[in-house]
Amino acid sequence: MTAELVRGQNHPLSQAHLEIRVSAGTPVVVAATLGDDGGTVRGVEWVAHPGTPTLPGLEVSRQAAADHRLAVDLDAMPESVHRVHVLLSLPQAGGGPVRFGAVAAPFVAVTGLDGSEVASYTLTGLDSETAVVALELYRRQGAWKVRAVGQGYAGGLAELLTDQGLPQAQHLATGIHEAVAQGLARSVQAPPPRTADGDRSRQTAASALGPDQSGPASYGTQDHQNPAGPYATQGAPGSPPVPPVAVPGTGQPPGPAPADPSAPGPTPPPTGGPIDYSHPRRATSAPPPPPPTAPPAAPGQPAQPVAGDATGWSMEERLYNQIWGMFEDLARTTAAYRSAVDFAESRLEKEIDQVLSDPRNRIGGQGDAAREAALARQTQLVDQARQALDRDLAQLVAEADVVEPALPPAFAGWDNPVWHAYRVPMEIPMALRIGDLGLPESDRLRIPLLVRLPLERGLWIDSGRTAMADDVFVDTHERRRLAMESAVAHTARLLAVYPADEFTVHVVDPAGSGTQALAPLVRAGVLAAPPARGAAGVADVLGRLTQRVDLVQMALRGGVADSLPPDFDTAQQLLVVNDFPHGFDDRAVTQLRYLADEGPAVGVHLMMVADREDAAGYGPLLDPLWRSLLRLTPVPDDHLADPWVGHAWTYEPALVPPGSGVLDMVLQQVTAARTKRS
Repeated sequence: MTAELVRGQNHPLSQAHLEIRVSAGTPVVVAATLGDDGGTVRGVEWVAHPGTPTLPGLEVSRQAAADHRLAVDLDAMPESVHRVHVLLSLPQAGGGPVRFGAVAAPFVAVTGLDGSEVASYTLTGLDSETAVVALELYRRQGAWKVRAVGQGYAGGLAELLTDQGLPQAQHLATGIHEAVAQGLARSVQAPPPRTADGDRSRQTAASALGPDQSGPASYGTQDHQNPAGPYATQGAPGSPPVPPVAVPGTGQPPGPAPADPSAPGPTPPPTGGPIDYSHPRRATSAPPPPPPTAPPAAPGQPAQPVAGDATGWSMEERLYNQIWGMFEDLARTTAAYRSAVDFAESRLEKEIDQVLSDPRNRIGGQGDAAREAALARQTQLVDQARQALDRDLAQLVAEADVVEPALPPAFAGWDNPVWHAYRVPMEIPMALRIGDLGLPESDRLRIPLLVRLPLERGLWIDSGRTAMADDVFVDTHERRRLAMESAVAHTARLLAVYPADEFTVHVVDPAGSGTQALAPLVRAGVLAAPPARGAAGVADVLGRLTQRVDLVQMALRGGVADSLPPDFDTAQQLLVVNDFPHGFDDRAVTQLRYLADEGPAVGVHLMMVADREDAAGYGPLLDPLWRSLLRLTPVPDDHLADPWVGHAWTYEPALVPPGSGVLDMVLQQVTAARTKRS
């Protein structure tokens, strides 16, 4: 039976192998400190954090996330360790909440490897604190217990670590936040919360290991009614889904649309409010019929997948939620498999150590027999875990097979036949596909990577050397060519999914190295002006966009949003920068950073094609710029992380198939629609 702890209460731990699960509803940093019998942390080597996630008997997450799973092996703790403190901290970068009082109370649970909950604690009563000691595992007379602590620190991690007796507290806290900030550039943004009722129709998956085997349970596709898993933030029970209505011109977060489809559209904002550039039909179009229902499944068989079986007021929103559900299911079921394999290997090592510790087993065949039996048990556990994973993967592959053909152009790959019937849309879609994600355990399955529109983060197409082994054979010139082709494909897709004249593209190509890749955009006449060349061209484009950002900001702050010039371009603006920092002086670099920081809020977005090493001469000056952008690669690379368990996903860019004319056809449609509108 689960013990629901309150602050200061303790509970005995009967198991040595544990998981500590954290659900915060917002990205948090999780760390853990080891303390001696006096509770003192003797040095930085006694702290597990995203930069150094593994210590003997302990492993924490490598990044900030809304959900975490910490692995704990109390038997592997050094004899000098008597306390383990689990710490939560709010990231200092990323624009998130600045205090725990502004977010939902974090929930922490201690579970066995079979998923059974031992003790839980909800950290209520926090206000100005930015770091908190959530739980303490402590040793008393040879036995371990867990205590709910909930001690918060307004001074953050540095104050917390100082209180635990760590001399290098400030230096370590800075290092932890830097490690987290560097991870932000590779993190996939979590989708908005989904409701708990009827979100998916997937069959409940069995455990990867049986309950009698003390193995980790499969938590991949385990919950029909709550596909986000038991740790995702949920909406109010029974509440209908609210469709998001973005304000494209301002980059404001989505807000609720009128529940009544016959209700009038949004009223103009009061003086001084944000400019509403949204399409008037966005909020007044009636929702389509209810989502399709899968045919009844045979007893013992999984339900037949259906495209659009998630919640949502439109088929587009249902497909969006379904794709994110598939992404999360794959993340969690793979995490269950990896956890099971790790557990099996850990138990094998422990059993072999026990065999070798007895001198009698070193003579004769007893030791060999014991080792063979241990290996057989390890193989059995891994095979069972693989069977559970294969079952989940087969279901996800079947679902992908029906979802992919049903996707609208904004969500579809360039090879999808939907593009052959493409017409310039009248409304802005809720998201855009910028590539695919996969994991090594599931070679057959690729999940579309969707980003919300309007873009909340700029994009950085990395033209430098990646971690992929195959990239060793790609020279510098070829990598930069591939990066620019990838940028053109992303730009063309953005142009294609926006209504005519609602998306303007500027290109800076100082040395002209992107001329060949940019040819389709130039030939179609979809650019605001020819690509800017040289330092003078860079200064001109950056100056005009910086002035635009300043003008809109002043109008909003002064309460005169309706006084912008009549010929003011209200379209979203995209600046594509090639070969940075070539052609950039210090002033231009400052303007670029300004656009990256302030531009998205007023409809100015950035797409950089650059190698970070080329800008190394600027030192840490540009670190905030890189961290503010979502890093993409022109070749497959394991560099993006999910917000649930932090897997390193292989990102594959959404490129036009070789020899295909779909890109030119789409751009011609965009040009024709613009000509007709003018």
